[in-house]
Amino acid sequence: MDSDLALILGLILIALSIPSILSAISDRRSPRISAVLLLVGGGLATYAVSSHPGGYQLDQIPEVFFSVLGRFI
Repeated sequence: MDSDLALILGLILIALSIPSILSAISDRRSPRISAVLLLVGGGLATYAVSSHPGGYQLDQIPEVFFSVLGRFI
């Protein structure tokens, strides 16, 4: 898996898990699936940062996102 793709998938999974975690906590339910999504997303993002030479900077993330999106559209 390409490190750019892993970073974007990880960030998307993290972003999707946050509202789900908040919803589960407000309904007094256990956020099981949300926690799994958060762990998988964090793992993918960590893999991407560690496998990319030099890592990523915050200003590179939009460029990486649109380059990955452009590859699939």
